[in-house]
Amino acid sequence: MPIDDAKKTGAMALFGEKYGDVVRVVTFDKNYSVELCGGTHVQSTGQIGFLKITSEGAVAAGIRRIEAITSARAEEFVEQQTALVEEIKHILKAPKDIAKSLQSLVDENHNLQKQLQHLMKEKGQEIKKYLTSKTQEKDGFTLITERIELDSAEEVKNVLFELRTKIPNLVCVVGSEIKGKPSVSVIIADNLVKDKNLNAGTIIRDLAKEIDGGGGGQAFYATAGGTKLEGLSAAIEKAKTLF
Repeated sequence: MPIDDAKKTGAMALFGEKYGDVVRVVTFDKNYSVELCGGTHVQSTGQIGFLKITSEGAVAAGIRRIEAITSARAEEFVEQQTALVEEIKHILKAPKDIAKSLQSLVDENHNLQKQLQHLMKEKGQEIKKYLTSKTQEKDGFTLITERIELDSAEEVKNVLFELRTKIPNLVCVVGSEIKGKPSVSVIIADNLVKDKNLNAGTIIRDLAKEIDGGGGGQAFYATAGGTKLEGLSAAIEKAKTLF
């Protein structure tokens, strides 16, 4: 029937689909599903051959849509999946139970990550003690400018925030190598931000030039990353001249 007449019957047109002037209306149950179809594509479902559902999701409230591939494309998909399973078996050295072996690897990785986090925290505490011993009193505030060896941006942040709560009038600038890239962090006590108009974001943008990078943050805390690892020491030395 003409598409306008079809729409008057309440037939649903799927968003994104294109229809001609004359359409086929498929009704499974007039109270459940009346939809437009551009035309019959096969004479019988047997012509479709093997069918593999590849996705399923919500289209609207109470309505779900499945997508599938058929015939040669479906067979190709199965062959690809079979090849992938064989590759996984090869990597895992042909275990009898692939799922169990993969789960064991996931669990092992999770445990190693927890151990690594614990070690990073321990190292962070040692670095905190080291930085505390490197304080300098200058013009009414306590200055720390050091390069540290801590390969975790999150742990560097934790160390600086802990120092900020324990050392009054703190201005701390640290440089570190994070995943092979240079990183600089600046943290400043709240009273210095207010009383001396210091701004970590302004300072970090200046220091970032030494590592060919950029960054930003808040007035009391800012970070920058870059690409010039050899410029990290220069950034720390420059920080000493800013205060």
